[in-house]
Amino acid sequence: MARRKKVYEGKAKILYEGPEPGTLVQYFKDDATAFNAEKKATIEGKGVLNNRLSEFFMNGLNNIGVPTHFIRRINMREQLIRQVEIIPLEVIVRNFAAGSMAKRLGMEEGTQLPRPIIEFSYKNDELGDPLVPEEYIIAFGWASQQDLDDIVALALRVNDFMSGMMMGVGIRLVDFKIEIGRAWDGDFMRLIVADEISPDSCRLWDIETGQKLDKDVFRRDLGSLTDAYTEVARRLGVMPTSTGHGGKPTLVN
Repeated sequence: MARRKKVYEGKAKILYEGPEPGTLVQYFKDDATAFNAEKKATIEGKGVLNNRLSEFFMNGLNNIGVPTHFIRRINMREQLIRQVEIIPLEVIVRNFAAGSMAKRLGMEEGTQLPRPIIEFSYKNDELGDPLVPEEYIIAFGWASQQDLDDIVALALRVNDFMSGMMMGVGIRLVDFKIEIGRAWDGDFMRLIVADEISPDSCRLWDIETGQKLDKDVFRRDLGSLTDAYTEVARRLGVMPTSTGHGGKPTLVN
């Protein structure tokens, strides 16, 4: 597919005009960032892995009736997606205390929560994506109460799907974040899962060892990020690999 006009570039992805009205091409970069982009690196192969893993999760959600923006994968780094109006919120679902929540509340990382807890942060890099209560969201017009009810229902369905899938391959879904977009069919609007679902946006721990298989590997200098993401893909059967030079896994399209 010919490269089209760039619409938007973020820290991990680039959006281009799609081949048809109402579509975009989402390109996954190898860039890794942490601590509000204070820490940066280029991790060879990261974009390929995230493209394939996000395809896998989005397809799975579509198949169980959870609507997403994903249409199809184009190649190793690009996928065709539906253009949506992104609600300026990150929807965070937590099953275990970790990261900022553990620090904020003085909890030990890995503490199981009594139930999944959903938090919202306002998407603004300059402000560090601050947590916001539902009252702010409604007052500032980012989403209505009905929207929030629907977003929570969507997030919990994603959590059920992802938790079960990960448990089946020996991985604990500690927490994750998603974005929600408004998709329009004429005058009818519905909310759908957008952006990506990948180890960039999830905390994934090996159930037996507690080994981290997500972006915390990069944040905390715990080893090879590519190796961690490849292990997730291997367990899920997402991406076949062949042995390349020096015994390193080579990704196969």
